[in-house]
Amino acid sequence: MALLINPADRALAQTQSREVLSAARKLGLELHVVNANSERDFDAVFANLTRLQAAGLVIGAGSVFVRDIEQLAALTVRHAMPAIYEFRSFPAAGGLMSYGSDVTEAYRLAGSYTGRVLKGEKPADLPVHQATKFELHLNLKTAKALGLTFPVTLLGRADEVIE
Repeated sequence: MALLINPADRALAQTQSREVLSAARKLGLELHVVNANSERDFDAVFANLTRLQAAGLVIGAGSVFVRDIEQLAALTVRHAMPAIYEFRSFPAAGGLMSYGSDVTEAYRLAGSYTGRVLKGEKPADLPVHQATKFELHLNLKTAKALGLTFPVTLLGRADEVIE
């Protein structure tokens, strides 16, 4: 398995690496961390993934990956690399799947917090909220192109199945 991160975003990259490496160890998986600072690095990343014989890819969070998600999705299919990302935009662009918190709910909460601060509440006094709703999106066309099938139980739990 591999994790794609942007090392230029140090705090996010370190947090993601630490958490995903911990999960991989618990599952007995070997995890390779690969880096991309921009879309110019993507071809080298996928060449490296092929050399490492990675069986799957977790695409980390970061603006580089959000901005170039269509190119990433196309590369995962071209290189027959099953991959997951946190936002629906990835399977919508042709990637295999996404699993992450409900973005609409996060924006609603951010708007609520903004309103409370504008009304005079101190940000330090506002409660910290953790996401409680997560969304799973699956792309059947990409799964078929990769020679994969999703179990019926996973299809039944998906928030959206893209065909």
